[in-house]
Amino acid sequence: MSNLAILPIIIPLLAGILLAFFPKKLRLVRLLAKLITILNLAVVTYIFSYVRQNGSLVLETGAWEAPFGIIIVADLLAVTLVLTTNIIAVAAAFYAPKSLSDQQEAFYFYAFFFLLISGVSGAFLTGDLFNLFVFFEVLLMASYALIVLGGGKAQLRESIKYLLLNLFSSMLFVTAISFVYSVVGTVNMAQIAERVKDVDQQGILTTVAVLLFFVFATKAAVFPLYYWLPNSYSVPNPVVSALFGALLTKVGIYSILRVFTLIFTHDQGMTHNLFLWLAGLTMIFGVIGALSTNNVKLIIAYNIIPAVGFMLMGIGIFTETALSGTVYYLVHDMVIKGALFLLIGALVYLAGTSDLRKMGGLIHHYPLLGWLFFLASLVLAGIPPFSGFIGKLLLLQGSLAEEEITIVIVALLSSLLILFSMIRIFIGAFWGEKDESFPVDKRAAKAFTGPIAGLLALSVILGVGAEWFYPAIQSIAEYLMAPELYIDSVLKE
Repeated sequence: MSNLAILPIIIPLLAGILLAFFPKKLRLVRLLAKLITILNLAVVTYIFSYVRQNGSLVLETGAWEAPFGIIIVADLLAVTLVLTTNIIAVAAAFYAPKSLSDQQEAFYFYAFFFLLISGVSGAFLTGDLFNLFVFFEVLLMASYALIVLGGGKAQLRESIKYLLLNLFSSMLFVTAISFVYSVVGTVNMAQIAERVKDVDQQGILTTVAVLLFFVFATKAAVFPLYYWLPNSYSVPNPVVSALFGALLTKVGIYSILRVFTLIFTHDQGMTHNLFLWLAGLTMIFGVIGALSTNNVKLIIAYNIIPAVGFMLMGIGIFTETALSGTVYYLVHDMVIKGALFLLIGALVYLAGTSDLRKMGGLIHHYPLLGWLFFLASLVLAGIPPFSGFIGKLLLLQGSLAEEEITIVIVALLSSLLILFSMIRIFIGAFWGEKDESFPVDKRAAKAFTGPIAGLLALSVILGVGAEWFYPAIQSIAEYLMAPELYIDSVLKE
């Protein structure tokens, strides 16, 4: 059964290679893309069910036992995030044909799309630091191609910034890995976690931990390293923005969560206090950015940043309840950000502009789209009983239990401002007098609605049906609080 663990990486990788051979046969490529994403989702759902019932799957590739070979670890945290990734992928595959021009689709969109899904899944599933770097590079290579799709001037400008920043962080990542290897003699995460307890050079380990955090924080867009994100995520095609907003920063947060609950737990007074400060500043500056612009794409892009702050907050508190909140919020945010970027893409397409000041009255022409956006705004802001509320409630409970009152106040204020930034779009774009001269494209609106409604339905179920999902999330938090469980499953001690 352990061979199942690699399928979420292999299936999209092979799909990307296959579809690269006939990019111009668009009807066939679209059909295959939809079928393969559904197939991969079914496979991952089965893996999730198996892991939930039987425990982690550990694949030792090439029959090389850990820690000597390449290890794939499908534990409950990893497969939950891979499952969510593939739900986003299915929505994107059905949304893409309407969002992209034929020329953009023919320019190997689906090949790079599947490469991105493979890289993200690999980053969640890998069991060693070096292969985490490798999968980071795989997903980044795909993102470099996707961000310039269409060849607009703004896209090229932002792609250069995005490329240079990620090249720099990748160099730091390799440097940090080399330091880790020089200190503990391995890159297998389970063995690193086992050996760091016996290392006398705690100062070096703390330095390496901060360096790795800098790398992951850059990719996750933690304050003050978020400056690259808003424009880079708002200029691509909406389906690309949805993939980026839902997945890429979450890989950075996952890496922080994994590394700082498994390996670097020796100096929590230093690292986790740092996380709390940065979490609060990330929330504040993210919402300030969202309130500072009239570009609806930028408003959604800026709202990625405070969500990162919420997730980092739980890691900083570092209790079972707080980590449950981080994981719940992570899953919620992947789904709702995917839905929101697809919604904004539809809004901009139908309105013909991304400037909020030039919109108005769209709810008269597209009532379903308008109310879907209103619902998404409530979910994002964490209004009860939706999924954002469940994650924030757990985070606030964990913070109050540790008497971290300041971060609670910042979190509550940020939530109100997030809601305000979203209601600005709803009132400015959808409310107002009906414009009879406005060109209406009901067919396009209908084509956009399906994937958006699917993701929003899942968001609502994650909140309303929290009692179904919380036991699995709580199991993940208990697992993260007991790193020896991960170590034993990989090293079979």
